[in-house]
Amino acid sequence: MRKNSKIYIAGHRGMVGSSLMRLLQKNGYTNIVTRRHSGLDLTRQIEVEKFFQKERPEHVFLAAAKVGGILANDTYKAEFIYDNIMIAVNIVHSSYKYGVKKLLNLGSSCIYPKFASQPMKEESILDGRLEPTNEPYAIAKISALKLCRYYNEQYGTNYISVMPTNLYGYNDDFNLETAHAFPALIRKFHLAKLLKHNDINGIKEDIQRYPLGFKFNNEKILKSAESIKKHLKKLGITKDYVTLWGTGEAYREFLHVDDLADACVYLMKNYNYKDVGEIINIGTGEDLKVKELADLVREIVGFEGEIRYDFSKPEGTPRKLLDVSKAKSLGWEAKISLREGIRKTYNWYCNVRHE
Repeated sequence: MRKNSKIYIAGHRGMVGSSLMRLLQKNGYTNIVTRRHSGLDLTRQIEVEKFFQKERPEHVFLAAAKVGGILANDTYKAEFIYDNIMIAVNIVHSSYKYGVKKLLNLGSSCIYPKFASQPMKEESILDGRLEPTNEPYAIAKISALKLCRYYNEQYGTNYISVMPTNLYGYNDDFNLETAHAFPALIRKFHLAKLLKHNDINGIKEDIQRYPLGFKFNNEKILKSAESIKKHLKKLGITKDYVTLWGTGEAYREFLHVDDLADACVYLMKNYNYKDVGEIINIGTGEDLKVKELADLVREIVGFEGEIRYDFSKPEGTPRKLLDVSKAKSLGWEAKISLREGIRKTYNWYCNVRHE
């Protein structure tokens, strides 16, 4: 991949895509092509083919996806499987049809079975049943990586798929209806801290700039301090405690999105499909309990209240730790520690995301 190679980032405004954009620009890549959803609907084949026919990118990062946490996956099942399958099918096929030299497909560790042996090796795919709470998304992601594999085998293309662990970082989704666990923790503790300090104006500013969820009426919520406190309590957020889903005993591995972007660019520059194989895990190789993560986030945010757990709510797969030995053998390792990453992300949440 040369500095002037034409590079298309699908999903450039998302968490992964925006990180890829920052890194490529920082490293002097000057010919990056992007499109917003309003100008290119990736679920529509005719639009995608016209785009590829016109732009003829040489390298493609497939980072576009419909994503969300357990609640979003359970609520929008049909959208999650349809949108993600269509995005992958259209981009992979158009990449083949219009001569893309290399494509990197972003997957997810949810492709692995719910009770896969830990740490999860790349060979574990399809060895057992998936976690029901995100099965539609997982099936779509499995379809995408298999699509890449079979195009490579039949057409001699050079498409690689990376499976990142749980991501966090800048430009994450902090909507409490759709957020993953990590951004939900940051926002809940932040709002609880504001309640503790009776900073109603700070809460209003936060909600005005980033809605709590699609089903909430912001004007109604912001009518009074009492209304704000009432609605936040429904979400398990008070000045004295924050309620989290599950038991907190599930284990999770977390990777800062800038580390993932670094891995993707490294692989795009240095390795081909025959080197990598069907998929390659990208993670830190270390995990911790959700309750340990919650304690760490609470400390960094500065909320001094209690953490409660709602045992009636699902918490997903009991453990998701990736075997990252293949990535290490290719010369790549994560660099950003969890504590450092949380501090960076919370600082961004408070200061940068509102601009």
